[in-house]
Amino acid sequence: MMGGYGNMMGGWGYGPNGFVSGSWWGLIGMLLEGLFWVGLVVLAVYLFRRWTAGAPIKTGTTALNILNERFARGEITAEEFKRMKQEIGG
Repeated sequence: MMGGYGNMMGGWGYGPNGFVSGSWWGLIGMLLEGLFWVGLVVLAVYLFRRWTAGAPIKTGTTALNILNERFARGEITAEEFKRMKQEIGG
């Protein structure tokens, strides 16, 4: 008898779910598949972090931003703000 629930190998055969029945192969297969997926996720996270680690983060400390902050704090007048803004090309 070939295939199915054959008993030619001492009770070993493929069960209805596709796993080898009567042995530890089904459990080992599930563990290996789980390890594969965990490893794939870990690799994706590692590559993403490595790819984004070199990207500079823009803090927004340009001359125009500093000028706007100084004007907002009242350190310079409106006339000084307009003059300085025109000088820096903003």
